[in-house]
Amino acid sequence: MSEKVCDHHDTARRKMARRCGAALLSFVFVFLLIILLVWAILQPKKPRFTLQDATIFNLNISAPNVISTTVQVTVNSRNPNSRIGVYYDRLDVYATYRSQQISYYTVIPPVYQGHKDVNVWSPFLYGNNVPVAPYNGIALAQDQSNGAINLLIKINGRVRWKVGSFISGRYHLHVACAAYIPIGNSKNTGIVIGYAVKYQLSQTCTVNV
Repeated sequence: MSEKVCDHHDTARRKMARRCGAALLSFVFVFLLIILLVWAILQPKKPRFTLQDATIFNLNISAPNVISTTVQVTVNSRNPNSRIGVYYDRLDVYATYRSQQISYYTVIPPVYQGHKDVNVWSPFLYGNNVPVAPYNGIALAQDQSNGAINLLIKINGRVRWKVGSFISGRYHLHVACAAYIPIGNSKNTGIVIGYAVKYQLSQTCTVNV
């Protein structure tokens, strides 16, 4: 009798395990189906960034390995989604030259961007006697004498997505805007504003979320 009872219990446990496994697979299938349907309905897209212009107040090489910078950039951010809002919790903007940071972080205050909305920011980027590799200081001086420099304006931050009343967790945002600035180029000298020169760029940025 004891062997029959044990066999009965083993069979019951196997049936229960199969039922739990089937229920788990069904749950996973339904969950993935819901995600697929939500994605198909919402069609989420990354925000689009454009570097509109750059105003050079100061770009000075006081030594081969020391650069001072004062640049104001205008960045346009557009939310292409018609059903998803974007919370920009924090955005840090800075300038780099040949993969080296030449300005401090400038913080853009948190902001919510609604459906199809556009935000425009014009932060100042400062760098006072920032140490760089000696060859980068020499290269920047050479680029200036040649009439054009290539800066990379970077924006790092965190974003959250809003769908109806649902707000997602935070995601890292990385934006890179190439800024080809024709300093001293006689064909495109920019707009002189006091002691500064403003250059129209309208260059699309790369965005990774």
